[in-house]
Amino acid sequence: MEGSEPVAARQGEEASCSSWGAGSVNTNLPNMPTESVEIDDALYSRQRYVLGDTAMQKMAKSHVFLSGMGGLGLEIAKNLVLAGIKALTIHDTEECQAWDLGTNFFLCEDDVVSMRNRAEAVLHRIAELNPYVHVTSSSIPLNETTDLSFLHKYQCVVLTEIKLSFQKKINDFCRSQCPPIKFISADIHGIWSRLFCDFGDEFEVLDTTGEEPKEIFISNITQANPGIVTCLENRPHKLETGQFLTFREINGMTGLNGSTQQITVVSPFSFSIGDTRELEPYLHGGIAVQVKTPKTFCFEPLEKQIKHPKCLIADFSKPEAPLEIHSAMLALDQFQENYSRKPNTGCQQDSEELLKLATSISETLEEQPEVNYDVVRWLSWTAQGFLPPLAAAVGGVASQEVLKAVTGKFSPLCQWLYIEAADIVESLGKPEREEFLPRGDRYDALRACIGDTLCQKLQNLNIFLVGCGAIGCEMLKNFALLGVGTGKEKGMVTVTDPDLIEKSNLNRQFLFRPHHIQKPKSYTAADATLKINPQLKIDAHLNKVCPATEVIYNDEFYTKQDIIITALDNVEARRYVDSRCLANLRPLLDSGTMGTKGHTEVIVPHLTESYNSHVSEPLF
Repeated sequence: MEGSEPVAARQGEEASCSSWGAGSVNTNLPNMPTESVEIDDALYSRQRYVLGDTAMQKMAKSHVFLSGMGGLGLEIAKNLVLAGIKALTIHDTEECQAWDLGTNFFLCEDDVVSMRNRAEAVLHRIAELNPYVHVTSSSIPLNETTDLSFLHKYQCVVLTEIKLSFQKKINDFCRSQCPPIKFISADIHGIWSRLFCDFGDEFEVLDTTGEEPKEIFISNITQANPGIVTCLENRPHKLETGQFLTFREINGMTGLNGSTQQITVVSPFSFSIGDTRELEPYLHGGIAVQVKTPKTFCFEPLEKQIKHPKCLIADFSKPEAPLEIHSAMLALDQFQENYSRKPNTGCQQDSEELLKLATSISETLEEQPEVNYDVVRWLSWTAQGFLPPLAAAVGGVASQEVLKAVTGKFSPLCQWLYIEAADIVESLGKPEREEFLPRGDRYDALRACIGDTLCQKLQNLNIFLVGCGAIGCEMLKNFALLGVGTGKEKGMVTVTDPDLIEKSNLNRQFLFRPHHIQKPKSYTAADATLKINPQLKIDAHLNKVCPATEVIYNDEFYTKQDIIITALDNVEARRYVDSRCLANLRPLLDSGTMGTKGHTEVIVPHLTESYNSHVSEPLF
């Protein structure tokens, strides 16, 4: 990148508000080593269990370029550094604005006053998340005249806040390299988001799931072409068409024992294999064991995928939504190309122009999706804004795709993902334009998405958060960005966790640093959250939530709360909190993770099933 040298964060340097952006100069990223890298098991133990040593080694040797240090780019950077890649370059050409305080959790008011470059402002805060990751920043212009040859040193390029025409150019460059550089782009416009992946013509994945091979007990195999295998006691096999199985311990149809067969799913309880007509009749017994085989994924370039998109359906209640949003987003890209700006909030003329562009663009797409007027209208209305929880979700997915790209583990996204929060605005009916206009404070980006009335409701909420682990830290960060519990007369976040911080927590619980080890999670998390938003009113406790503490968390306490949120790691505690919420008619939000899987559940009294009413609880 001619004309600018990336700035590298000094490891171990105090990252105070006044020191962000200062650092030593490092002109070259280290070459990707071929020797084995020692993995700090005390830090990465949980992640190592999920990914395995091979993937961890690949991550520890990978270099990633990330452009755009808005709220979405920062989420991705935070996740990648916590995960433990080798080196990350963060790029941005914009100066910090008051608007950014409501979207970027590593900026402070001094950065805005000093008009620091966004990448330089957050550099040290990102770097201190993980001393094993080499983090540098760059602020040179990235445009049509930029020589892209500097990208050849990276294994993956991630773009945010880059116009579509230039995304195409960078994507073409990444594909021209040997091996191709993995390409990811992500954007958020108000309550709408887009994620695109291109890992080259042939991308081999060694393990698509990361799970132990499945074993299926057999009750019957037909003599037919193809032979149909039925699971014992109609237990679901949870297999996918195209997978391979080996067979053993079959009585009767012994010719299958030791053989490997590719299967086609017939039903949740049966699957077909090859021709079994020449084999002996099946008698009883038998086990089919899944065989892990490499799988090659074929990606198409961005230019082609724009007109022939392969979209993942995120919400099966709205299968038509991805293509509708795709055409609307392309119209927004064209609008920005034409006018060098986004549509103005509530501007009827801009909305009509966006609708014309969407109609025209839809006709050029392979499937010619019908234009959804409501999607286009709300995209035009909210495009100026930014919804922090949406950034957390999309940033998490985008980061996971980067890890897939550099490790070759887990099935990648093929190739578009659209996530939206339209339900929020659909409940508003026909709001007044003034509701969404900026007021000159840190919540303007949020206000442009949901209106001032909802912003005030968030500020006046009383929230009880149980647990300050990985999910709890993310919740607190989102509360701070949303202004939850910041009302002048009402609103409070109460958080409790009896645990102390351990080194293994630092890999996932981003509010904690090495010097916090053996300090209380709740107090430390509360202090860190106040640095994100000093207006937050937060009360931190060290108590367990259990029958022994009902003198503290009594009925009066629960009835004062608007929402109870659990970020727990065991079923027993969830059951207890659910019983207290049910007794006091309080809504409960529950979340949990296990490896690469997660769940979240909204439990509302007299409307949904309670947690204790589940036939079977989530496993995490």
